[in-house]
Parts: sequence; structure tokens; C-alpha cells
Amino acid sequence: MKNLKVEKKKIDEVDRLAELERIRRQKEAEQKMVEEVAAKRLEELVNKRVEEELEKRKDEIEAEVLRRVEEAKRIMEQQMLEELQEKRRKQEEDQKKREEEERKQREQLELIMEENKRKMEEAQAKLAEQHLKIVEQQRKMDEQRQRLKKEQERRTKEEQKRILGKNNARPKISFSLT
Repeated sequence: MKNLKVEKKKIDEVDRLAELERIRRQKEAEQKMVEEVAAKRLEELVNKRVEEELEKRKDEIEAEVLRRVEEAKRIMEQQMLEELQEKRRKQEEDQKKREEEERKQREQLELIMEENKRKMEEAQAKLAEQHLKIVEQQRKMDEQRQRLKKEQERRTKEEQKRILGKNNARPKISFSLT
């Protein structure tokens, strides 16, 4: 019997503990539900307040958004303008460099052409000088030939005269008898 009483006490104790656990769980579930409801109400209140605040400040927010958009637009336009100016400046620099290079090339070509022209003129002058020398040598040779020819003709005539005895070319022979 004693065992029965002890067992009955144990069962009562287990039932009591089970009941306490059930109550605790029920309280926790109720607490959780209360917290969820409170969180939901709080979220709704916050959303409502945010909407009210947004509605109140709608014009102010729109003005701020518009101001920021305009500012961003102005900054982008300024950047684009600066980029375009930089691009234009670079193109102008490149154009100036090309023009300078072309000018230098032109000057170099002109110098080369002038040098070639000078060399050609010098070569032509040398050729003309050589031609003059050759012509002068030919003239002298012709004159020499003419002189030699005249001298030869003169000698031939003199010899013929001597042979023929003209112009007292032959010495007179005198005979004397003694």
C-alpha cells in the first residue's frame, strides 16, 4: 500500500508537472501571440506614421529629389562639357602637331630640292666648263693643224721654187775661165 501511495504521489506529481508544463506552454503561446499582435500593431503604426510623415513632407521630399536630380544633371552636363572641351583641345593639339610635322617635312623637302638644284647647277657649270675646255682644245688643235698645213704648203712651194729656179731661189752658178 505504501508503494501504491508512493506511486499515486508520483503519478499526481507527474500530472501536476504536466499540467504546469501545459500552462507554461499556453502562457508562452499567449505571450507570443500578444507579442506578434503588438509587433503587427507597432509595424502598422510605424507604417502609418511614415506614410503620414511622407505625406506631410511630400512636397519637401519631391523638391529635394528634384534638386538632387537637377544637381546631378548639372554635374553630368559640366563633366560632359569638360570632356568635350578636353577632346577638342586634344584634337587641336593633334592637328597642330600634324601641321608642324607637315611644315617640317615641307621645309626638309625644300632644302633637299634646293640642295639638289644647287648640285645640278654646279654639275651643269662643270659640264659647260669642260665643254668649253674641249672646244678650246679643239680650236687650238685646229689652229695648230692649220699652221702646220700652211707651213707644209710653204715648204713645198719653196722647194718647188728651188727646183724650178724661180725668184732666185737657186744660187747662181758663175763660171769663170782663167
